[in-house]
Amino acid sequence: MSADERLKKSADNRDSRAMTDRPVVEERAVTDDERVEMFRQQFFQSALPDLPKIPGWHLCWLTTTNPRDSIQARLRLGYEPVKPSDVPGWEYASIKTGEWQGFIGVNEMLAFKLPVSLYERYMREAHHDAPNREAEKLTNTAEFMEQQARASGSRLIEGDGMGDLRDTRRAQFELA
Repeated sequence: MSADERLKKSADNRDSRAMTDRPVVEERAVTDDERVEMFRQQFFQSALPDLPKIPGWHLCWLTTTNPRDSIQARLRLGYEPVKPSDVPGWEYASIKTGEWQGFIGVNEMLAFKLPVSLYERYMREAHHDAPNREAEKLTNTAEFMEQQARASGSRLIEGDGMGDLRDTRRAQFELA
């Protein structure tokens, strides 16, 4: 049978489109407005799409290829992989095969979520508490060196940065 004959035969057996179209009665998880917003955003993405917000969660992309910041380490810290059911409309970005099958991912990057309360504590530790401890160590060391210099009849000359650090530390203690 030729290709033309097969096409004619399949066309004869098809019902009209109007007969097979039916109204959509199920509620969709993603509205048309949300789809238009996704369409608009796709033109502003570079390598990875922006993850949508999930109330109560911080979302981020993690790499599966960094041995110093492994996925297993992040799992121990409380991170959870994002599933398509967590972000309706993202089914297209689910991994199709392998260890992370069924989760949201792009190439070697996986979407993960962390409770906001834990994220805020991690950020406070990394960007406030730890730097303050280091600043305190530096100022204590500088003060010790200054005392040693005075005791030996010498003088310690420090740069502007140390003075600024010391002033910042004093201001924090005055506010506390």
